[in-house]
Amino acid sequence: MFNIHILAMVVMLFTASLNAPRPEDPKIDKNCCFKGMKLYGKIKFVDNFPDIKVQIVENFPDLKVKLVENFPDECGKWQVVENFPDLKVQIVQNFPDIKVKFVDNFPGKP
Repeated sequence: MFNIHILAMVVMLFTASLNAPRPEDPKIDKNCCFKGMKLYGKIKFVDNFPDIKVQIVENFPDLKVKLVENFPDECGKWQVVENFPDLKVQIVQNFPDIKVKFVDNFPGKP
């Protein structure tokens, strides 16, 4: 009898955890921002003190990025610069803030 009560409590806790509200995906909001930083514009790649850490992936990216020469004014369009960047990006292999895939067409949120 005691084991049945324990089993019933475990089932109830498991069921409650399945029905718990899930937090929103905090990565990229509808304005193409990560923690208030826009993910388009002039980008400088750095080794230290980045604004954001990025992992380059082929599958399941958080953002598709197109490198452009001019007018980086849409989500996922990055113009690489050395001076006066809008965002400093560090490429990492582990523990990224976001995952990106470099594309030739259709940048932005997948």
